[in-house]
Amino acid sequence: MNEIVFRTDGEGFLSRFFQMVQVVIDQDHGSVALVFLIGVIFGGIVQYSRVDKFEKIAGFAMLKDTIVPKMLFLAVGIGSIGIYFMVENGAANLHIKSLYLPGLILGGILFGASMAILGKCPGTGPVSIAEGRIDVLIAAIGGIFGGLVFTVFYDDIFKYLQGESFGKTILPNLFEGHEQTSVLVFGVVVILIAIFIPKLEMEDELEDHDALR
Repeated sequence: MNEIVFRTDGEGFLSRFFQMVQVVIDQDHGSVALVFLIGVIFGGIVQYSRVDKFEKIAGFAMLKDTIVPKMLFLAVGIGSIGIYFMVENGAANLHIKSLYLPGLILGGILFGASMAILGKCPGTGPVSIAEGRIDVLIAAIGGIFGGLVFTVFYDDIFKYLQGESFGKTILPNLFEGHEQTSVLVFGVVVILIAIFIPKLEMEDELEDHDALR
């Protein structure tokens, strides 16, 4: 049986794609098939819950729709507990990034404003593109261009805007000797917040109009 070999050298599109696949293999993220399956399931959940709709993200920004924050808090709560104990048992790996507070604040403002204007986030955007949303496709192209600008001018501009590094740490490290308890308490509190947030939904006017026709 012949072994499948990815050609990862070169600068072409396929070489870049295979380099991405190779990163998944080398960093023990699981099989490529499993990563693909998780992506398919994620896309299905996003479509089923309709959080890829403009009304959901924009409604969240205007405090008229709470479906997105309910999902986010629930995902963070369950994910925090699950991922921590998976790492503890050697079933997953964490790649912790350094904390750059000024950069996070500036980036958060830009990110939040862009999300409110577009009505999409990096997770729901690709799903909307797959549905044929041209506006989101244009925004994705703009995001790629923004990433290019960030890369090219990182040493001259953006490196200084990020500020000083506060090092790499996670919440359990602040509670030495009680790491597991802190994770459980944090996860449960966030899940409870998701449950008790009042459910508000802003109607999709376009869908309502189509339903009446």
